[in-house]
Amino acid sequence: MKILSEEEKRIILLKGTETPFSGKYNDFYEKGIYLCKQCGSKLYKSEDKFKSGCGWPSFDDEISGAVKRIPDKDGVRTEIVCSNCNAHLGHVFEGEGFTEKNIRHCVNSISLEFVKG
Repeated sequence: MKILSEEEKRIILLKGTETPFSGKYNDFYEKGIYLCKQCGSKLYKSEDKFKSGCGWPSFDDEISGAVKRIPDKDGVRTEIVCSNCNAHLGHVFEGEGFTEKNIRHCVNSISLEFVKG
C-alpha cells in the first residue's frame, strides 16, 4: 500500500470529495489505464472515460471485478470503492443518458494514478 498524503487520506480513507473541476484527470484524455492510488489495482481503461461536465473524471465502465458498489451513508447514492483495498473512489449514477451504457462512475482524481499505454 502506498503512503498517502493528508489530502489523499481525506478522500480515499475518510470518503471525502475533491472540489469539482480541480482534479488533474477531469480534463485529461490520454490513452492508458487508471489505477487505484492506494494499492495500484487496475480500475478503468481510458477508452471508457468521457466528458460529462460534472467536474470529476467520468467513466461508463470499469475493469471487470475492479470496483465494488456499496450503499452510501446518505441513503441515496451508491458509493464505489476499489475491490482490492476498499479505497473510496466516488459514486456511480445510472440513467443519466450520457453514453449508450447509461452509467457514470464519478471518480475523484486524487483516488487515481494514470499509466500510459
